[in-house]
Amino acid sequence: MLQFQYQITATVTVFLGIVLSFATTGIAGRTSTYIRSQWPSSDIPLNDDVFAVPKGLNAPQQVHITQGDYDGKAVIISWVTPNEAGSSEVEYGTSEENYAFSAHGTVKSYTFYNYTSGFIHHCLVDGLEYDTKYYYKIGVDESAREFWFRTPPKIDPDAPYTFGIIGDLGQTYNSLSTLEHYMESGGQTVLFLGDLSYADRYKYDNIGVRWDSWGRFVERSAAYQPWIWSAGNHEIEYMPNIGEVFPFKAYLHRFPTPYMASNSSSPLWYAVRRASAHIIVLSSYSPFVKYSPQWMWLREELKKVDRTKTPWLIVLMHVPLYSSNLVHYMEGEGMRAVFESWFVQSKVDFIFAGHVHANERSYRISNIYYNLSRGDRYPVPDKSAPVYLTVGDGGNQEGLAGRFWDPQPEYSAFREASYGHSTLEIRNRTHAFYHWNRNDDGKEVPTDDVIFHNQYWASNLQRRRLKKNHSKVGGE
Repeated sequence: MLQFQYQITATVTVFLGIVLSFATTGIAGRTSTYIRSQWPSSDIPLNDDVFAVPKGLNAPQQVHITQGDYDGKAVIISWVTPNEAGSSEVEYGTSEENYAFSAHGTVKSYTFYNYTSGFIHHCLVDGLEYDTKYYYKIGVDESAREFWFRTPPKIDPDAPYTFGIIGDLGQTYNSLSTLEHYMESGGQTVLFLGDLSYADRYKYDNIGVRWDSWGRFVERSAAYQPWIWSAGNHEIEYMPNIGEVFPFKAYLHRFPTPYMASNSSSPLWYAVRRASAHIIVLSSYSPFVKYSPQWMWLREELKKVDRTKTPWLIVLMHVPLYSSNLVHYMEGEGMRAVFESWFVQSKVDFIFAGHVHANERSYRISNIYYNLSRGDRYPVPDKSAPVYLTVGDGGNQEGLAGRFWDPQPEYSAFREASYGHSTLEIRNRTHAFYHWNRNDDGKEVPTDDVIFHNQYWASNLQRRRLKKNHSKVGGE
């Protein structure tokens, strides 16, 4: 075990980072023994203020934004009007209450069993300037509502940017703790790892009602910064017993993605570039075998990655490819067998997943030589492999997954079953800070802090000269 103390410059607090170097020591990581007294894993009552309906006749609600193009110069703004369609116009500009531009969107609704949704609006606002704060207004007259967002810096290998990572959120008091702590973290965009509302745990009309309450719940963050969506198993909502056989129905109606900008054939898998990161979103619950649409799309998307422009390559999915938790153990094995060699060959930096309601970080390992007839069936250290991070601890009503394999496998660096969120603070083309923050009875507690080298720049010997004056750090 290696221990380093990092002295970070003015803007960053000095902290002690414990870095475990599996690649050189072969020593397994750490299983946290911390146990907290958590709030009950039950959803917040619908009459709570966190689900409050905005005042005004037919006022827009459930406002959220996501990236609207490939490179971060557009947003898709979404909202719901409950009583009538109303206007789908967005007024926007760079000065508060001074809207020099406007864009017009679309409106639609859907039914689920006997539930009929409100009028769901989606409006693409494009042609934006980088690194600019925009104010926007939706709705009309006394019911109009105003919000703002900031566009990312232009695509550049040294553009700093901070992503928040949240998975399996739900709408409990633990979920609220996670969301409020994230909003204090300085994160600029959420990478969401699937399982949004957990509305499918309800019956009949209450499924749609809990989608509406969740939309109002996350608006406090999602109306002001993009959430990059990926779908989980709780979004499938395949319920033939009540006549609902169209998978992802509510999710696809409510949460658009810019999939066509990356030549994807489905909103469930797509890619965006933002600041210095290339982000690939995959669907764990869509076909991914050889020659399937998702397989063919990923093959082409990986060819488009330019690490000289976006050095940080990040993949999002719902089901972990590596996890040492007994819950959902090896459910990602099929996708791992199909895609892992591509991830290693492409030197992916991080693969984030949810699904398991706990936190876990791996070392850089791979198992690409294993099949039924040859090879070692255990993961081995691999400096070209991604770090696998499970962040499925948002706070939903199913509770935590506290049963880990004992002893801790050698590929596992850190694990703990507590509620929380992560941030990935990209500093430049060579270094990023990763933080997992535990929600400790209402207080945010930094628990797992690691500094990572970028896979592309750190692995190219010629480019090592760029960081010859940097102190050697762990996390590889």
